[in-house]
Amino acid sequence: MNVPTDYQIIKDKQGKPAFVVLPYADFQRIMHPIDTHSGVPAAVADLAFDNDWPALRAWREHLGLTQAEVAARMGISQAAYSQHENSQKLRASTRAKMAAALGIHTEQLDF
Repeated sequence: MNVPTDYQIIKDKQGKPAFVVLPYADFQRIMHPIDTHSGVPAAVADLAFDNDWPALRAWREHLGLTQAEVAARMGISQAAYSQHENSQKLRASTRAKMAAALGIHTEQLDF
């Protein structure tokens, strides 16, 4: 599944790419990549346990995304995303799509 990315390339006077403007959440992912070998960052686990949030919400909040932004990446409505995020039981295919929209591995939702 391709996750759409909105960005803008700004060129210099010679027409060569000089800058890229991208959504802050994408910038955060680039600047603070998730080490998939170590699993779930402590900050995500803390958000989930301290606030009694499902793993999906903790990841979304950690990445600085709104429900509407993740829903748009998945091609669904914000209301549909909200139901999925708060569901106790999701189909494996839905979990995989949600993880892809967040830029994480499905296994990182298992905590």
